[in-house]
Formats: sequence, C-alpha cells, structure tokens
Amino acid sequence: MTKAAFLEHTMPHQGIIYKVVNIYADNKEDKEDLLQEIWLQLWLSFPRFSFKSKTSTWMYRVALNTALTYLRKSAVRNKHVFSTDIVPSAQGEDHVPREQEQLLWEMIRSLPKAEKALILLYIEGISYREIADITGDSENNVGVKLSRIRQKLKDAIMRKKT
Repeated sequence: MTKAAFLEHTMPHQGIIYKVVNIYADNKEDKEDLLQEIWLQLWLSFPRFSFKSKTSTWMYRVALNTALTYLRKSAVRNKHVFSTDIVPSAQGEDHVPREQEQLLWEMIRSLPKAEKALILLYIEGISYREIADITGDSENNVGVKLSRIRQKLKDAIMRKKT
C-alpha cells in the first residue's frame, strides 16, 4: 500500500481521530501524543486492512484500541479536566444551551473508558451493528450497554443539577 492510498482512505474520516483524542486526552500535550500514536497505528495496520468493513469502522477500532492502550500506559489519567474549546456541538450552536452541553460532555468524560467509547460511537450516529463490529460485542449487548450508559448519564446530570 502506498502513502497516497492510505491518505485517500483515511483523510475523509479524520474527524474520527480528533473525536477520540478529545474524549480520551486531557491536555494539549496528551492530545498531541495520542493523535500521533493513533495515526502511527493506522499507518502500521493499513497494509493488513482487508476492506471487509467500512474504513470508518476500521479507523474507530484502531483509534479506540490505541486510546485505551495509551490510557493504560499512562499513570496520569486519573484526573479528567473538561475543556469547553475542544468539543464542538454535534447539533450546532442553537440546539442545546452551552451549559447543558458542557455538563453532558463533563459527565461523558467521567465515564469508565469502555463506556466512554460506546457513548462516543452512539453520539456519532453509528449503528448498533457497526458499534458491535468496532467493539467486538454482540449487537444486542451494545444496545443493553448503551441503554445503561444513557440512564447513568441522565441520573448523573439530574444529581448535578440539584
């Protein structure tokens, strides 16, 4: 595989990488390190990518696995700080008041790593089937986990508001 082929397949989906980085890294240096590590892992695994799944599915799988490995290797990941300038509104500025959006992202960042990955994919509009392909879970298990995560987020937000 050539550099041109790699760029042709990955660049249209590069937003995936930035979303994963913004969810899993806390500060600028960590974001840069994780970003580089994800691109490296994509490059190294590209020759083995068989195109049996969508490129975006493969990229999510590599990005999430890399982020989870990165977190396991780093002892500085216990404290999560939310930065309002790194998470753009998925629905646009007028959809949800900024404070509510910030609270939601704060709650998402506080989730355990695996739950964070699932809710990120869900927010991105990825189907349960594709999430199952990315995570290796069954489609039914993805639905059950997402239902529990959504309820957990609702409960946490209600507690925070009162």
